[in-house]
Amino acid sequence: MSLHTQTLPDWIAVDWGTSNLRIFAMTAEGAVLDEVRSDQGMSLLSPEEFEPVLRNLINEWTLPTPCTVIACGMVGSRQGWQEAPYRTVPCAAQSSSPVIANCQGDDLNVWLVAGIKQATPADVMRGEETQIAGFLHLNPDWDGVICLPGTHSKWVHVSAGEIVSFRTFMTGELFDVISTGTVLRHSLGGEDLNGATFATAVSDTLSRPEKFAANLFSLRAADLLAGQKPAVARAQLSGSLIGLELAAAKPYWLGQNVALVGANRLTALYESALKEQCIPVLITDAAPATLAGLSATYKALNRKT
Repeated sequence: MSLHTQTLPDWIAVDWGTSNLRIFAMTAEGAVLDEVRSDQGMSLLSPEEFEPVLRNLINEWTLPTPCTVIACGMVGSRQGWQEAPYRTVPCAAQSSSPVIANCQGDDLNVWLVAGIKQATPADVMRGEETQIAGFLHLNPDWDGVICLPGTHSKWVHVSAGEIVSFRTFMTGELFDVISTGTVLRHSLGGEDLNGATFATAVSDTLSRPEKFAANLFSLRAADLLAGQKPAVARAQLSGSLIGLELAAAKPYWLGQNVALVGANRLTALYESALKEQCIPVLITDAAPATLAGLSATYKALNRKT
């Protein structure tokens, strides 16, 4: 959709992660008019480079002056544009006090959404709080546990619009490290997962998590001794890691309303694993949840100012 032929934006929404950046031209009502994507994530930038990158990517848009920009994710981390200090649980999922970033000129007012921290056990999140706020905006009065699968999966207990507690699991990162940096890299392959193999691996690891490390090496041995297909080993590794996560997160999901917020491929795996435990789930794609959360922050900021 071209901004040259459509309604001009009222504000800009930004989802700025470690590896990727998405910028949306928005109406006050929360409609997306245009979108720009970039691989210029936080990990590639120094603090003084964030503003020039943003300006370069939106330079063809006709914007109000000043234009409000609401940004979430690693842009507000210590290594980002400017640190937006963490809020402490229990706290409202919806941030009402984003931090104003330093900008050259008065044409942009850039607000950074704060992350959330937990003292015991120590944990932090940045970006997920916006997805949670967006999910709650899309599902009013919802209480329960929200799982956000990803490189670092989050299990978050929410009640009455507040984040009560949460735990982070490095499941996605472990999958990447094990599949590319260990001896198992010679035995894994394919992209599609066999559903039956995946379900068995989840169940086996959930019931006997202490066997996880030994079962991993069996994947290599099965390849050497029986020529096990790489796609089967991949399904077993994925199922074992998610089963290990579910075993540790059991106090969160057992007997609770559970929602999954994330990319379709990952949420499908977690949905399958939880259904094997007779846990129904509510699924929301991460992209609309993020935009809903940023839009709610924009509206709250407008009410405040």
